[in-house]
Amino acid sequence: MQGKIFHQTSWAKTTLGTPIELYKKSHSLEGYNEAPLLFIGGVHGDEPEGVRLAEEFLAWLLQQETEEPEKIRPWILIPCINPDGYSKKQRTNGNGVDLNRNFPCRDWSSEAKAPRYYPGPSPGSEVEVQALVKLIEDEKPQIIVHFHSWEPCVVYTGAPGKEAAETLATGTGYECREDIGYPTPGSLGQYGWLEHKIPVICIEEQENIDLNLVWPHFKQGLELLVKVK
Repeated sequence: MQGKIFHQTSWAKTTLGTPIELYKKSHSLEGYNEAPLLFIGGVHGDEPEGVRLAEEFLAWLLQQETEEPEKIRPWILIPCINPDGYSKKQRTNGNGVDLNRNFPCRDWSSEAKAPRYYPGPSPGSEVEVQALVKLIEDEKPQIIVHFHSWEPCVVYTGAPGKEAAETLATGTGYECREDIGYPTPGSLGQYGWLEHKIPVICIEEQENIDLNLVWPHFKQGLELLVKVK
């Protein structure tokens, strides 16, 4: 499963014109067509735990690809989809929109219980979401995993994602569940599952945890998920 790593320093741009990076493993074996695993950090800019996990996971992946590339499944990783929010330590993007309520799915709602959950003027109005929607449609990933922080749990949307969610929770002691406990209309999970039948897993690390602990918590589960069985 020898592959080549593509790094796009400006795969897409935010509403403010900030570049968004993307890394991708492309396989060179003829006839090899396993759909990739898609990993996304930084959906919410005030959750540095998710960006830290994506960055350290990426560093591990790049190291593995130099040592044993044949043992790693195809993958795509976006370290931070919301760099504008991340730089300002705010949940929303440069337009003040919660990207995880802006996806163009059938349950999108214009209502928000607080400004930090503002879903945008219309479904899929934000360029960050538009870029991710196109990526999902083009690449057809077999599973989507996004990294967040709130209270510790691993949440899956779509029953076929249960096994992968349980794998990701390996060694963490964190609860694995199918529902986060409140409605999330227009979220990535709802979009991936309702519109494409792609299971979506949301990793929730403990909010405000020591960032040095995030990768050690999830290293075992992420390794198990991406390594060829």
